[in-house]
Formats: sequence, structure tokens, C-alpha cells
Amino acid sequence: MSKQTNGWVLVLDYGSQYTQLIARRVRECEIYSEIKPYSFSIADIKKNPPGAIILSGGPSSVYEDNAPISDPNIFNLGLPVLGICYGLQIMAKQLGGKVDPSTQREYGPAQLHFTRENELFHSIPGNNTVWMSHGDKLTQLPKGFEIIAHTNNSPITAIKHFDRKLFGIQFHPEVAHTHNGKKIISNFLFNICNLNKGWTSESFLHTTLEKIRTVVGSSKVICGVSGGVDSTVLAELLHRAIGNQLVAIIIDNGLLRENEAEQVIHMFDSKLKIPLNCVDGTEIFLQRLRNVFDPEEKRKIIGETFIYLFEHEARKFKGIQFLAQGTLYPDVIESQSSVGPSATIKSHHNVGGLPETMNLELLEPLRELFKDEVRRIGKFLNIPDELLNRHPFPGPGLAVRIIGDITDEKLVIVRRADKIFIDELKSFGYYNNVWQAFAVLLPVRSVGVMGDERTYENVIALRAVTSVDGMTADWAEIPTKLLAKVSTRIVNEVKGVNRVVYDISSKPPSTIEWE
Repeated sequence: MSKQTNGWVLVLDYGSQYTQLIARRVRECEIYSEIKPYSFSIADIKKNPPGAIILSGGPSSVYEDNAPISDPNIFNLGLPVLGICYGLQIMAKQLGGKVDPSTQREYGPAQLHFTRENELFHSIPGNNTVWMSHGDKLTQLPKGFEIIAHTNNSPITAIKHFDRKLFGIQFHPEVAHTHNGKKIISNFLFNICNLNKGWTSESFLHTTLEKIRTVVGSSKVICGVSGGVDSTVLAELLHRAIGNQLVAIIIDNGLLRENEAEQVIHMFDSKLKIPLNCVDGTEIFLQRLRNVFDPEEKRKIIGETFIYLFEHEARKFKGIQFLAQGTLYPDVIESQSSVGPSATIKSHHNVGGLPETMNLELLEPLRELFKDEVRRIGKFLNIPDELLNRHPFPGPGLAVRIIGDITDEKLVIVRRADKIFIDELKSFGYYNNVWQAFAVLLPVRSVGVMGDERTYENVIALRAVTSVDGMTADWAEIPTKLLAKVSTRIVNEVKGVNRVVYDISSKPPSTIEWE
């Protein structure tokens, strides 16, 4: 999974909630893709020229004063360009077309009708359903362009240049709601850009193992593991690359699930044959988190404390120069603002929580990957399914599943509720049907009645989602019989809880975790 000189795709981000999906769809076609902000310079593009550029959608209007606008010279690089939604509009405007506000926003499904045959829509059936999400519309074509598709509400829905490989579409092919959307992207990559496949698990492993050996040399690497998919794959990857130069450590920060540390140590010993050192950091983590309410501050404190303990432990082993982390591409994306007007969603503890100076060099071999790609790498490494199929668990642990400040009492409550939820999912044979499931302790109390007495106690929210890579997610339609049993058990068995609710929010607009 390495970039090829003319075989990768640059995705310029204008702030769309779907930008990550564009990159994902390209990678599903076995072509490497990378997201950069819309302001990515021509000079930077020329340093490692892509085989094509895709312009994402975005919430802005092209005629606004602060609208995100790229260097128009991207259209003069001789590269194929596909503009999606806002990307279509910015392309048209910069090349001399006209974009106007629509009388009403078009959001939802529409029927796409082809004006003429073209390579972008090759093998796509007529009257194809596509997903619209726009408020402006293209009203005048730039010179040299023709219309290749329309809908009932959008006379200009898809355009192409007569002579240059410049295409624009008003709809979103990257979302599942667009029928044949992946095929449209595939047509662009292969029929128009003539790219070659090369982004595979095997190529990634070969390239990454060699890179790790070259970078690390004779030094040692300290790697933090949690038992989650990311850190497990990372540890196995490092172990394959450098063997006993790896020092694997699990830090019990007091924010883990019930018996988590013991289970992880057993799994690494029995399944992976990787020695694991356990450090009890409960006291220092909880002391530093005392009376901290803000979720961003929690994440930064936890990230900094992890680094502090890793550096402290590293001094016990001679020759440690690197700290390895299981940072993924979504962690990087969500921790930074890709465009000026957009906002950071949250700081990932591996990214936003790192101190400015560290005594160890950072090693992040999985930084380019999405979650499902990590699982595929894990399968290629023959990591057992029982480890690969574990639900994701956030680096900050239960700290972001307790809304508000962290106390010993709250940790006991959310830990017990979470175990009941997971145990019942497994008992019902439903655990592998969801991407992630967990309990959240809310900062509210509600009135109840237990044993003919009035209670005024805590509320637990249950969260379960289905997803492919965690970038988007739908709430899981768990059987009511299962939910009823979980609720009954939590109220009866977890002291201090008298109400259980179920979260039916999707991502977007919500995130999967509550903090």
C-alpha cells in the first residue's frame, strides 16, 4: 500500500462531511488516496504528483467572501480532475462558468438522466438514483464544457470538458444512497485516469516492514497496547519487523473496562506470543483528571500522561529510541481542521494530546489506514478473529464515556453497565452484528421508584452502531427483547442507576462517542 508515482489520487477537502468517504471509495478500488486541505499548494502537488485530483463537496457558497478556493492552476497541471458538488461549482466558477443560489435546497434522492454517452457513466443504467445535497447550482457552463447528465431539478448535473480530462458532478457518488456510485468513481479512476491498482494488504505489509526496519535500525521501540484492533495489529506488525527490539507495554490508566488489563495480557501471551509489560498508572491518571469536565482537556491530559509514563518506562530499557502508536487516518483527519471555516471535531489522544516536546521519536506505521484496512492487515498477519473482531475502544477509555468529571464511583457504575451490555450482546449472538457498543453515564439524575420508594439516581445511555470504518455510522436496530433485558439488569444490578435510554443518533451529525 504505497504511493505510486502516477498511481495515487489527491482529494482536496472543502469541508464536506463526506470527504473521508471519497478517499475510502478510491481505496476500495485499490488506488491509494490522500486528503489534503483545499489550500494545498501547486508546489506541494508537484513534489509528488498524483495521477488525478478529486475536489470534494463543502458547505460554503462559491460566491461568499470567505469561500474556500484552491489555486486555479490545478486545472492546468494536465491531470484529470473530478469535482463533486461544491467541487463542481468551484471548478466551473474558476474556469468562467456561473453559479447562482437555488430557489430551494435540493437534499435527497434524484433520478439521473444521461444527456449523452461518456466514459464517466460507462455501464451505468439510465434513470440512475443519485444523492443530492446542495443549495447552489451551476447556471452557465464554462467555455469548452458540455452537459452529460441532468435531473428534473438540476438541468446541469454533470459536465465534462471537450478536450481535457475535467469532469464535474453535482451529486455525491461516494455515499451509499447513490446507486452505482462506486462504479462511477471506478470509471473515473480507470477509464479516464488510466491508473493501475496497487493499494493492497500485501504491498502495504512488504513496504511497511522494510520501512520499519530501516527507520528503527538497531534501536528499540516501546509500543503501548490496549487489546484493541489498532494496537494489536501494530504490535504484531512491529514484532514481525524487529522481533525482540520491541518492548510492548500496557498501561492500566484506571479507565479500562472490567478486567481489561488481565484479559489483554492473557491474549498477547497465549495468542500472539508477544511478551507484555503491565504498568499500573491508575493513581496518576485519576489524580490528574480530578475535577476536569471539558472533554478536550480530558483527552489532552490523558495523552500527555501516557507519554510521561512511556518515557518513564523507556528509561528502564536500554536503547529505546521510538514510541510506536496505533494512530489511524481518521484520527488525523478528525483532530485537525481541513479547511479554514470548518471546526476540529475532537483531538485524538494520539494526535491532539501529544506534548510539544518528547524524548522519544514517534513511529506511526498505521497512520495512512482506515479501520477496516487495519483489520484486513490483521487478517493477512493471521491475527485470530477473536482479537480482530473486538469492538473499538477509545484511547481515553471510560473518561469519554462519563460526561463530566471522573470519580471512582462513576467509573464503577459505567464499568458495570458496560459489561452487562456487552455480555448480553454476546449471549444473544448479536455482538458481531454491531461495529461498536458501550454504555455512557450521563450527568443527569431522574426520578424513579424501586421497592415502593422514590429514587433519584443516575441515567445510563446505551450506544450501539453499525459501520464499516467508523467515519460514518448508523445506530444499530438492536432487538427490543435484548434491550429490555439489558435495561432490567442494569437497573437491578448497578447501584445508583434507575433509568436506561438508547441512543438513536447517526454519524454524522453525531459522533460515535459522546465526548
